[in-house]
Amino acid sequence: MLLYWMDLLGVAVFAVSGALAAGRLELDLLGVLVLASLTAIGGGTLRDVLMNRHPIFWMEKPAYLLVICLAALGTVLYVQLQVLPIPLQALLVADAIGLALFALSGAQLAEKARLSPLIVVLMGTMTGVAGGVMRDVCSSQVPLLLKQDIYATAAIAGIVLYLLLKKARVPESWAFWIGLVVVAGLRLSAIFLGWQLPVFRLAGTA
Repeated sequence: MLLYWMDLLGVAVFAVSGALAAGRLELDLLGVLVLASLTAIGGGTLRDVLMNRHPIFWMEKPAYLLVICLAALGTVLYVQLQVLPIPLQALLVADAIGLALFALSGAQLAEKARLSPLIVVLMGTMTGVAGGVMRDVCSSQVPLLLKQDIYATAAIAGIVLYLLLKKARVPESWAFWIGLVVVAGLRLSAIFLGWQLPVFRLAGTA
């Protein structure tokens, strides 16, 4: 039950992220809801489709859609009222936690389907980052996944550690939470300490 409520929190934070992106593009309310939904449940939907899981998770539990609508419309209202500046630092922290939770929960679902470890890593990473990629593509931006910022790399590292710990016979619950902390920790380090991956640059280019 704790993980379910944390999952809903992650969906809400990702929906806010999508709504803010829609605001920068000056979209109407329908556009806000579409971009918020893509960001919040795009990764999980793509995972379920590729794994042939039916019904899709948000069809089975419509509470996810309700949370997205409330978060997106609440963001619009908050911005329009201009009560206080948007707490971007708090959103970044929540986004990192959401990324970690989505990545590890996606990996667990793939693992229970008896997929190979490589596919488990891919499915978990996709669950965490694909929604953000959809948001960035629809916003005509280079996806964060393709930049030097540590994002997908954090998800991959946490999932790999989770699998290695389970292989070493560490209890699954311990492995899950350790992996989650690693994903969130790496992402937060990238945000607040400026950690980045090396950049590939052709010789002679600016």
